[in-house]
Amino acid sequence: METMMLVVRDGTKLATDLYLPAGEGPFPAMLARSMYGRGDETYAIPFTEQGIAVVIQDIRGMGDSEGNAPLFEADGWGSSQDATDTIEWIDKQAWSNGKILTWGGSGLSYTQILAAAASKSITCQSIMVAPVGLYHYFTFMGGVWRKSMLEGWLKGLGRDEMIDLWKSHPAEDEFWRSYDTTHRAAEITAPAILVGGWWDMFAQGLIDCFVSRQHDGGENARGQQKLIVGPWTHHVGDPPDEVGDLVLKPNQQLDVQALERRFYRHWLLGEENGVMEEANVRYYTLGALDDEDAPGNLWRMADDWPPLPTSQTSFYLHPQNRLSAETAPDGGEYAFSYDPADPCPTHGGGNYAFLPAGPFDQRQVSRRVDVLRFETEPLDAPLEVTGRVRVKLTISSDAPDTDFTAKLVDIYPDGREILLLDGIRRLKFRNGYRRAEPLVPGTTGEIEIDLWSISIIFNQGHKIGLHISSSNYPRFEVNPNTGDDYPDDVTLRTANNTVYCGKSALILPVVAK
Repeated sequence: METMMLVVRDGTKLATDLYLPAGEGPFPAMLARSMYGRGDETYAIPFTEQGIAVVIQDIRGMGDSEGNAPLFEADGWGSSQDATDTIEWIDKQAWSNGKILTWGGSGLSYTQILAAAASKSITCQSIMVAPVGLYHYFTFMGGVWRKSMLEGWLKGLGRDEMIDLWKSHPAEDEFWRSYDTTHRAAEITAPAILVGGWWDMFAQGLIDCFVSRQHDGGENARGQQKLIVGPWTHHVGDPPDEVGDLVLKPNQQLDVQALERRFYRHWLLGEENGVMEEANVRYYTLGALDDEDAPGNLWRMADDWPPLPTSQTSFYLHPQNRLSAETAPDGGEYAFSYDPADPCPTHGGGNYAFLPAGPFDQRQVSRRVDVLRFETEPLDAPLEVTGRVRVKLTISSDAPDTDFTAKLVDIYPDGREILLLDGIRRLKFRNGYRRAEPLVPGTTGEIEIDLWSISIIFNQGHKIGLHISSSNYPRFEVNPNTGDDYPDDVTLRTANNTVYCGKSALILPVVAK
């Protein structure tokens, strides 16, 4: 192993470890760029044993590397392009044959995503649990700061200053454009295998990354992406059968590393192993776990995402807390008070290490007076839902601004309310995220909450549940209900919020029988 300080275009020196395989080169290379340290030879050996050189680097301002740029600013296509410079350095080395795999999960994968939109010299990528961009998928879901995950992660990295920087951009302004590769998809030329989980904190961001590259990517990227989505949280490498309050069937286990290895060996080593002739998408369809004969709980293959034809089916909010595909009468309404000093606590969902993640039973929080609960009648036949789930509400508030939250739950016959998806939307961003449009207190408005995606077969006898509230803390920062973006100890106020029947509905992508 050789450690060096690699000099990039502006003179900054980046701590870089190089591991070469035994034998004569030239070799293909694996590049991992990390904010968690370079590790040791444990990361390198699985690659060098295959005849692949390994380059592991501390990103700018982290570990032993110089520089103090904002996190990820130097990893894409800006004035500093550390990934591109490192890739060009690899390409020029006598030991390199010019074929380069970028590798690593989570934050390391996000640096890959940015690099692919800046460099056309990447041969292939292995991307795990990372988003296509920051604003919608990482920092401000529904326009609301993802408090626990972001503040815990950034403080753990020693990058507390990033909290104030990112929080200073609550709207989707130009600042965020340099952190989103959707608009640069045509610049991407690298095939990739992308792996995520339904309860990962970046779930939709990974799916949208696949769709963007698969459909709009440049030469050699378009049509060459592979997607895997399992019943997992952020830990997809060796997931346990127990997730949240569920014990999954053992068939949820998938040898992701073997699939990843086949993918990069095809592109790096020219191995004809059939990986590119296989389905582009593998996804796990959930099912009931209280009935051995229940449909679902199996892996499926598809050529694209969404994988199946669906009908966007509305389940309307009715009086008596009913949820039904029948049109609801106008005139019904549900009112509740949301006090940001006493927010509804987070219990599961797409969280990071600082909060329990996954499908937890919601009964300990759903009985609160600030939670509206709706449910269907017990299903008389299984109902399959695969794709993106939305909630549309007609609402009003007496506050200058507030939030609305929604949860999709699978209600078991024994009463368990298993969380599948959740989302949030800031009222002043109801018409888009680029600028705030406060709703006049006391007037009605329409708001849509994106719950992201799932694949599940609700079993016969189960109920579909929808929970509406105005907080989910500390997964999301509380809204102070004052019009301000963030709370302080002085300016909290209670909001009296109302949801109206009629057009308000849970919208499910129901798979045709």
